[in-house]
Amino acid sequence: MTPRSFLFVPGDSDRKMAKAAASPAHALVLDLEDSVAAENLPNARKVVRDYLATHSDRTRQQVWIRINPIDSDKCLADLAECVSGGPDGVLLPKCQGASDIIRLDHYLTALEQRDGVSAGSIKIIAVATETPAALFELGSYRGASPRLYGLTWGAEDLSTAVGASTNKGDDGTYAFPYQHARSLCLFGAKAAGVHAIDTVLPNFRDGGALAAEVRRARQDGYTAKFAIHPDQVDGINKGFRPDDKEIERARAIVAAFQTAGGAGAAQVDGQMVDKPHLTQALQILEAAGLNS
Repeated sequence: MTPRSFLFVPGDSDRKMAKAAASPAHALVLDLEDSVAAENLPNARKVVRDYLATHSDRTRQQVWIRINPIDSDKCLADLAECVSGGPDGVLLPKCQGASDIIRLDHYLTALEQRDGVSAGSIKIIAVATETPAALFELGSYRGASPRLYGLTWGAEDLSTAVGASTNKGDDGTYAFPYQHARSLCLFGAKAAGVHAIDTVLPNFRDGGALAAEVRRARQDGYTAKFAIHPDQVDGINKGFRPDDKEIERARAIVAAFQTAGGAGAAQVDGQMVDKPHLTQALQILEAAGLNS
């Protein structure tokens, strides 16, 4: 299953991990960065390591780790403690471009060898828009590493880095600079052939805003979204699944091309459709978990 929902969980809270494990989140992201105080980080690493060891069956729910930035003095300690548990992947914050992915790949390769973890099994998602310089590297990720699973974006650190008073417009949606960062992340991910994963909605009580963000994300080409609270997970999972009308239309397009016998275009409900429409229809059926 391709994860649609990634739920952040503080890496030092057994209670919150247990609650998250019972949620329908497709993947958990055990956080060793923003949600853990520096003085509690050594303990958090042990909590994360123990969780990985006791949750080795990942058929229902993947387990990822958000480590500290690769240039920090905490990154290697995070990895050295946790790789032995065989996480499904690592979320790298403050990523500056492909060079950081290559460096992290090398670290993971060495630690997988040390700990007897299957070589190349730990994937990477880069948080690729948290500094101004990072925006100019969004075209660099193609071919950086076979571990690269996806790119995501974030507005909070970026707005802090540029000294903005807010990252929102008067209507409550993201201001243009941050919409631009979101778009660049999407195109950077697609150029690299990896998943584009939408950022969190901090206000977890606003179900209407979440539904709108998920709808826009899927329409634009994002394939998943991060959640900051378990209450957001259902909305994300449902929002990324095509509705019945979309599925019906996609099936009709696929059937029309099958009937057309290799032609480059077909008719559906009085409209001409061509190969891009077929590709889109197949993507919709895949997102719905259906065969053509």
